[in-house]
Amino acid sequence: MNEEKTGLRNRELMLASILAAITFLVYFFSNPLPGTYYDYTLRIAGAFLHGELGLKEQPPSWLNEMIPLDGRYYSAFPLGSVVTMLPLAILKEMKLVENFPGVLIAALLAGMIAFLLSMISAKYEDSYPRRIALTVFIVFGTWVWANLAFAGAWHISLGVAVAGQLAALFFILIKPKPLLAGLCFALAFGNRTEIILLAPIFIYLIYRTPNQTLSHRQAIARFVAIPFTLGIATLIYNYARFSSILDFGYARIPGVLNEPWYQHGIFSLHAIPGNAMAMLFEPWRRVNQFPYLVPTGFGGSIFLNSPFLIYLFRRGARDATLKWLSWCAIAILTFVLWCHGNPGGWQFSYRYAMELLPWIFLILLESARNKISIFEIILLVASIAINAWGTYLFLRTNYLSL
Repeated sequence: MNEEKTGLRNRELMLASILAAITFLVYFFSNPLPGTYYDYTLRIAGAFLHGELGLKEQPPSWLNEMIPLDGRYYSAFPLGSVVTMLPLAILKEMKLVENFPGVLIAALLAGMIAFLLSMISAKYEDSYPRRIALTVFIVFGTWVWANLAFAGAWHISLGVAVAGQLAALFFILIKPKPLLAGLCFALAFGNRTEIILLAPIFIYLIYRTPNQTLSHRQAIARFVAIPFTLGIATLIYNYARFSSILDFGYARIPGVLNEPWYQHGIFSLHAIPGNAMAMLFEPWRRVNQFPYLVPTGFGGSIFLNSPFLIYLFRRGARDATLKWLSWCAIAILTFVLWCHGNPGGWQFSYRYAMELLPWIFLILLESARNKISIFEIILLVASIAINAWGTYLFLRTNYLSL
């Protein structure tokens, strides 16, 4: 029996590793650009190593979201995003890294996401074709491909948020390790602050998951330890820079409040219709020459770009509570994202919705049939083809000028 379990575990690791390696290679070669320019978080992490919270020297012009204040230049990225870059900043300080290796980091994150997706799917004991199909759908059949491969600091933060949530779910649902789950959750909300709103969902999942060595109270205490510490440190970080624990600096970016989508503030209920349009309904636009149909570059319906998502609405679940919690997570995050004045700027489809993908994956797993149908294969191939074409147009052409 132990040999059988060991063999099964080895097969799962082999499958996950193969999917991760393929994903890494595809993402790494998707973007021909150097990926060194949008290195906001790495620059601030480098300043940390010298005891500074901001840059003394004026950053290059393309880093136009840096915040000048009292002779320093600060970033609107939360503390967790900067902390994530500290290992890389140390390597740069040691002269082992010269520039921000954005494309490499994005590819590593994509590989990690594929690995975690595959390992989480093992819980369901579905057929290998089904599990591979769902993993491949997330990494190649959705907007994560083009956006993460772009490899700017914003995209890296979203990628860490996706990987962090998946890793936290893995260390809760598959291999219960509450302290590691908390660390991964901290990475996720440290890079995308709104994910902290999902803490009750993660805590409830810990509560309902059996743990042979820890009581519910001990498991939850271990989970919250690192996120609580990072949360307090973030508030202190905000106060040290801007004299307010709740000021993340976004409204201080030069000229940002003069932009039309922020006329009601950074977050506003007035922003919901525009974000809903960008995420759910915005089509590609027609042009008079090849390629005739192109993304807008500033939004696009996730359902048109990933038609396989129709299976989100399939009835049934093996664990109805988990499926319901996943929909709650999607609703909470979507509401916050839709209240943000800017739908995401330069992007393929709706890049903020990358945060939803771990929960989308769980819903697809919960309601999936063991045998994949011909129609599912057709929609999967269509989703991959659309996103492959969109990624090519987004990263390798000047289609927006057509």
